[in-house]
Amino acid sequence: MCGIVGYIGWREAAPVLVGGLKSLEYRGYDSFGVATGTDSIMVAKRKGRISEQADCVSGCHGTRGIGHTRWATHGLPDDRNAHPHTDCTGQFAIVHNGIIENYAELRRGLEGRCHRFTSDTDSEVIAHLIEEAWEGDFAAAVRAVLPLLEGSYAILAVCAGSDEVIAARERSPLVIGLGDDEFFACSDSTPIVEYTRNIMVLEDGDLVVMRRGAVAVENGGETVVRETTYIDYDIEASRKGGFEHFMLKEIFEQPDVFQQSFRLACTHQGISMLLSRARGVSVIACGTSYNAALLFRYFAEKECGVPVRVDLASEYRYLSTPDDEIVIAVSQSGETADTLSALKKAVASSCPTIAITNVQGSSITRAADHTIYTGAGPEISVAATKSYMGQFAAFVGLLAGMNCSDMSAVERSVRQVIEESLLTDVSEAVSLCAKASTIFYVGRGIFYPVALEGALKMKEISYIHAEGYAAGEIKHGPFALLSEETPAVAVCMPGDGYQSMLGNLREMKARGTPLIGIGYGDDIDLQDVADVCIPVPKGDAYAQVAAVTVIMQRIAYYTALALGQDIDKPRNLAKSVTVE
Repeated sequence: MCGIVGYIGWREAAPVLVGGLKSLEYRGYDSFGVATGTDSIMVAKRKGRISEQADCVSGCHGTRGIGHTRWATHGLPDDRNAHPHTDCTGQFAIVHNGIIENYAELRRGLEGRCHRFTSDTDSEVIAHLIEEAWEGDFAAAVRAVLPLLEGSYAILAVCAGSDEVIAARERSPLVIGLGDDEFFACSDSTPIVEYTRNIMVLEDGDLVVMRRGAVAVENGGETVVRETTYIDYDIEASRKGGFEHFMLKEIFEQPDVFQQSFRLACTHQGISMLLSRARGVSVIACGTSYNAALLFRYFAEKECGVPVRVDLASEYRYLSTPDDEIVIAVSQSGETADTLSALKKAVASSCPTIAITNVQGSSITRAADHTIYTGAGPEISVAATKSYMGQFAAFVGLLAGMNCSDMSAVERSVRQVIEESLLTDVSEAVSLCAKASTIFYVGRGIFYPVALEGALKMKEISYIHAEGYAAGEIKHGPFALLSEETPAVAVCMPGDGYQSMLGNLREMKARGTPLIGIGYGDDIDLQDVADVCIPVPKGDAYAQVAAVTVIMQRIAYYTALALGQDIDKPRNLAKSVTVE
């Protein structure tokens, strides 16, 4: 959600900033801009994609600068609201991620003191406040402004005639790249790895002064030292590698992702034992991560007898937090604002905490007592596929330790069915879905969370309204919406609830609903009721979940492809949601 890049060094800044912003496109945005500084500030910004309009920055020169991709919160997505923002004099330029909660009050005060605003954003107040605080010392001016800001921010600022780039962080991610006589400041490490693998992850309250030959960090007016971390990042993994879209490439990477993430989780036997003895476990997450957490609940309660509560992170603040519960926070980016806030509440309540994330050094890892990294690698497409599989694999690895399963058998079984499901023909299902305006996804037991995730993928990238339901709930309201124009994707696997599921499908079929059945290829009863049958490779429960997940991802992908949608960059969505 928004991306920022700053640079100071010996290179021309504009190409570095543009390249960095392009690498942050996966975060989601609707406008972009850069500002470079010499004796004056040069700004170029536009609504739309930087990959299509990068030439607009050709007039920006100098070896220091800042850039931004904006996901609209305050004001329309247009040129005037794009970052960077400047003050009345044009001496200062800033970019900002986050939300300034008291911006309206600050803006009224500034306007009352004759400041002229040119945007509708909350961010512009920062530039005007720096202008007011300026007494000849750039760092001192920024330092004076920060206590006035309420909310969250990652800020980069430049000043005409100054040889500094200033950075500040409060509840919004920011990392500093340490190069050879050059420094970078970015929302995450993606834009940095082309130049250096050495980064500093900033903490809340940090202010950083970057000059050509030095970088200084302070917090609360005191100089501090932040640990340097080496980032192990596979640049090749962030390229399409011959696939038409990143999403398709990432779907096909899932056999390796499951294996890698499962093995990483299996090394945390101490955490598995801790969970197996827990009186209760709470899992907090958002979106796709929430759906992965629901799977853990079903398996943990059935196989290990451990009670698990799964809460939306955005709602966790309104719920009780028993201090004898273990809290697991799940976030692909490790920067999800709602999940971080919920995790901090759990920490304040003295709960033991565990983070599951895909990003080294992310905020969630520093807040939790323990961290389990998934092995998904860079995920560029906004719609999560392999990161979801990595989270599922992490949970399966923990479960294997909790119930003492044969880990090698689990790994082999799941990998095999994922590979087979990548080759399954889904074309008939796609033909049905592409003509629909609403699609239902239904399942029972462990396949209810899978149905939720399948519906989420469909709505994210095809823009078709899709809803996931526990199949038994269809009669409690949604039946009113069933018709010949509302297909249903139904998971019907042998096991608990199989006969009930078949009964649900027959009831839906009686209302004229076209049925896409996902189940075993030799299931005659399913073939009798479904209009389209997609066979699932046979395997254990973990393998079934993985196989159905991949099939649903591919249905969503090819439906979006048939409709000509922008699959990797769906409208209005952000990869990393860093505001509450």
